[in-house]
Amino acid sequence: MKLVQHLLDSKGNRVVSIDPGQSVLDAIKLMAEVGIGSLIVLDGERLAGILSERDYARKVILKGRASDSTPVADIMTTDVVTTTPSATIDDCMQTMTERKFRHLPVVDGDKVIGVVSIGDLVQAIIADQQAAIEQLEQYIAG
Repeated sequence: MKLVQHLLDSKGNRVVSIDPGQSVLDAIKLMAEVGIGSLIVLDGERLAGILSERDYARKVILKGRASDSTPVADIMTTDVVTTTPSATIDDCMQTMTERKFRHLPVVDGDKVIGVVSIGDLVQAIIADQQAAIEQLEQYIAG
């Protein structure tokens, strides 16, 4: 069974983060620049929260707030669910499906060492299934 660490080894463990005091506009610009849908919010090296496009849509746009004057701390999700490098891909998929979010920070002790997305998990599951199919086909073919 594939572990989160295996996924990080193959995709990389880049953590794109922002400070809670920066503006939401800065956060949205950074997400667009990097091509991602969420940012880890770090207060120094401490995980303070996570900010997603969904947070932006629901807590800024729909409430008529100004992106350039609203700090990230005002709209970020602070009750962050995390995982560890030793968790399985299946466990992460179950957690993300049940809790209805798309990005899961990976922590080792108190340090954020990566982020996995629902897309990362789906790709890993498909790759595992494809490998199993190929092994079965080789076995059947003799």
